[in-house]
Amino acid sequence: MSKVSKNIQEAYNQQYLKESLSGWRDLGAKYKAKNIIGLCHNNKYAKVLEYGAGSGSILKYLDQAAIFDELNAIEISESGVELIKQLKLNKLNEVLLFDGYSTPFADNEFDLVYCSHVLEHVENPRAVLREIKRIGKHHIFEVPLDYNRKVDNKIDHYLDYGHINIFTPSLFKFLIKSEGFKIENELFTNIAQELLQYNYKMTYDTLTLKHKLLSGVLSHKGALARTFLGRAIAEEYYFSAYTCLTSRGSDLSIM
Repeated sequence: MSKVSKNIQEAYNQQYLKESLSGWRDLGAKYKAKNIIGLCHNNKYAKVLEYGAGSGSILKYLDQAAIFDELNAIEISESGVELIKQLKLNKLNEVLLFDGYSTPFADNEFDLVYCSHVLEHVENPRAVLREIKRIGKHHIFEVPLDYNRKVDNKIDHYLDYGHINIFTPSLFKFLIKSEGFKIENELFTNIAQELLQYNYKMTYDTLTLKHKLLSGVLSHKGALARTFLGRAIAEEYYFSAYTCLTSRGSDLSIM
């Protein structure tokens, strides 16, 4: 069974100790949680697991959602687990430290397993997908859409974020479909204007009129591309994240 490399595990253990990033994580989590709730369409899920919970920033928002009765979490970093415990969430049943791949749960134990902005960080994504499919009846995945021309010239940039896998919607859908997931619903989003403005302020210590205007355009670039370039091109290249709700289909089979 695969295990997370020591250097990667330690990197995330250190990352969650950086208080300077806590505001950014929290604000981003608000929109990730919104996407999860939106895909659920008011369907109730009694027992829910976050696979790769980080510092618990998404859990904090989902703790307030009426459609979830019980929340659980697994995380590879000790610092993340401790931060989650400190949140003292009302619906949180259990948070466990794990090796990134194997879990102690029974088949079909959870009504919903969600995995948000995790698979781009994972060394063996198919191993993670198989475990999620085993323990969950339904699943929600969200991945950033980092692909662009000559992306291989920007390796240092993406590694700085811990992104070791690059996806387009089609490539990600190929991955999960080939692992036997059936897509029930999907969502394409751009980075929210509020988060873009937060990033500009962090980077430049001020928020200029130019930043405000640019954040407005970038937060709607997918919708603008749909209008001028068509849906297929827009969804493949002009959104920032892809989110989908899935159920279990067949296992991987090569003809």
